[in-house]
Amino acid sequence: MRKLENSELNRISIDDFKDASKTPLIIVLDDIRSLNNIGSVFRTSDAFLVEKIFLCGITATPPNKEIHKTALGATETVAWEHSENVLEVIEKLKSEGVKVFAIEQVESAIFLQDFEIEKNQKYALVFGNEVFGVAQEAVEICDGTIEIPQLGTKHSLNIAVSAGIVIWDFFKKMR
Repeated sequence: MRKLENSELNRISIDDFKDASKTPLIIVLDDIRSLNNIGSVFRTSDAFLVEKIFLCGITATPPNKEIHKTALGATETVAWEHSENVLEVIEKLKSEGVKVFAIEQVESAIFLQDFEIEKNQKYALVFGNEVFGVAQEAVEICDGTIEIPQLGTKHSLNIAVSAGIVIWDFFKKMR
């Protein structure tokens, strides 16, 4: 086995990325404190052709050198928008026919492996603060909640890890 060289990875250009058919998936980050987590979500979103990221509340926005450290240029490819109010973003997306799901541990959440994608449906996934999770007010207005099952003692994952798991799962199911 031989590791591939960067030149063999068939990376697309920024222009080609912007023209590419996107995964019908929108990521909503609310009150994310860690700039590294934000950058990591951008990078994962680039990898799976996520349509857009909404950065809400205290979530920092590009350009930012700390975000860039982990995003590695993905802030130049993935469309993003800032909004102070996550509730307004959720309501706007729902009014556009997007199904919005909070990624959170709540009563009657659907486990990720049991979540079924509706064909030709666009989805938005809301990820919340590293300590407090998705705000209760946001959970209440979402179309539902999805939980990543966890069997260990912690029952919490880093936001960037959670986003990676869920984005990959949606990408597989949608493609």
